[in-house]
Amino acid sequence: MKQVSIETAQSSLDCSVLQKLPGKTILLGVLDLSDMKIEAPETVAARIRRALPHVPAERIIVAPDCGLKYLPRDVAFGKMKAMVEGAAIVRRELGG
Repeated sequence: MKQVSIETAQSSLDCSVLQKLPGKTILLGVLDLSDMKIEAPETVAARIRRALPHVPAERIIVAPDCGLKYLPRDVAFGKMKAMVEGAAIVRRELGG
């Protein structure tokens, strides 16, 4: 298996555990789907940044935590929009 999906938003996972997955592409869950509140893009960016000391950016694929299909469409759309905008913030910071 070359990819691992890890939920980090709902669980506030200590991202240092990602160091134990060398060579794996990490699907990094950055949306808290237990909360109907739509995250700010900066909140999502902060969740992405937590993983960067432990995994190279090129091995991270930003994703929601599990359960997006259970949210109302407008909430899911807002959260996905925040995820895209948060990833763009981090991408700019990394110069990409």
